[in-house]
Amino acid sequence: MATQALSPNDGGDARRLIPATDVLLALPELAAAVDRLGRRTVKETITTAQDRARRGEISPADVAGAAIAALPGYATSLVRVINATGVVIHTNLGRAPLSAAAGAALSVAAGATDVEFDLATGARARRGRGALAALAAAVPDAEAVHVVNNNAAALLLCALTLAADREIVVSRGELVEIGDGFRIPDLLTAAGSRLREVGTTNRCTVGDYADAIGPQTGFVLKVHPSNFVITGFTAAVGVAELVPLGPPVVVDIGSGLLAPHPLLPDEPDAATALSDGAALVTASGDKLLGGPQAGLLLGRAALVERLRRHPAARAVRVDKLTLAALEATLTGPPPPVRTALETPVDAVSTRARELARQLAAQGVDCRAVDSVAAVGGGAAPGVSLPSAALSVPAGLAGPLRAGRPPVVGRIEQDRCLLDLRTVDPAEDAALLAAVLAAAG
Repeated sequence: MATQALSPNDGGDARRLIPATDVLLALPELAAAVDRLGRRTVKETITTAQDRARRGEISPADVAGAAIAALPGYATSLVRVINATGVVIHTNLGRAPLSAAAGAALSVAAGATDVEFDLATGARARRGRGALAALAAAVPDAEAVHVVNNNAAALLLCALTLAADREIVVSRGELVEIGDGFRIPDLLTAAGSRLREVGTTNRCTVGDYADAIGPQTGFVLKVHPSNFVITGFTAAVGVAELVPLGPPVVVDIGSGLLAPHPLLPDEPDAATALSDGAALVTASGDKLLGGPQAGLLLGRAALVERLRRHPAARAVRVDKLTLAALEATLTGPPPPVRTALETPVDAVSTRARELARQLAAQGVDCRAVDSVAAVGGGAAPGVSLPSAALSVPAGLAGPLRAGRPPVVGRIEQDRCLLDLRTVDPAEDAALLAAVLAAAG
């Protein structure tokens, strides 16, 4: 029960017993927090606890404990969550979770590094050479590679370099919206390019492209419509059919699959596009590759060098943190995205049954159910991933999101499903505790 608030005229005002800010800042726990979180954050936490005491919500003796308990874990407003949605690459949850190797690489890159310095000679060196070498090794069909800050930036750089004040020939069925209102046509025309649209929404032939190509053609663009599927009376033109037409063919594969994957037979990959003759391939680093946000550029050496030397390349370059995480993703153990995609459904089901058994034994309304997960991130929209989930009352969805750590599931048929395909097995204990706490 809260302590009754005292009036300023009350004799023996207990509020005079509230510890002063300087006294609280001298406490070992709060002094250490200043080094970890910054003085302002700690002072704000102290002030909040003092105000609670002035309102009579807590006693003056409890102010220090309340301030310590309210300290944030990190000096960022971002909160790490458990993704139990069943969407492997969840855009709203930051897309691909990084591997432990990539996380460790971020710690190394946080300080002074040799990102653009040759320790042997003491001279300036190629920026991010380790990450670029790792990317080149992962896609041997590419003569050269470059990295910018996202896939949209990679495509924009292609337009600025190869088609400013010129035409880009592109199928009408591939002029897609890439999310949050951003559209491929707007991106390309912002670079000063003119679009020469060919074909119809559902059908496009090689003849449509050939009739549109002329002296003003900067390049032919092929965009993978990764976040939707058109079926029925359709026709599209492959990269190999476009190459003989003459102009460079730029292929935006989107999701960042570097080589064919048996679980994703319809997802385009960089190696195949290049072997089919694409001049340039653009892709995302934080989707199927499982790395940090980045735009990958792969292709002919002369064209990649032109892109790298364009003045706008400086505006879209990546920092040392991205380079470090990208290199670790490419050279280290399989990232979480690949593990989530490739884990056998039997293994996921076994975990679900065991966790459901433990929760039911604690009196929680929970059972293991079959589930269907999705790749997400605009990748492989037609692919369903068999999975298993914990089914708990829908009313727990809010308390689960409000917990620490927050758990984000999905609602189906008036139940909250916690899909384990997107939960790292190392998070099972935390998930179990979160459900118990949410259930009271």
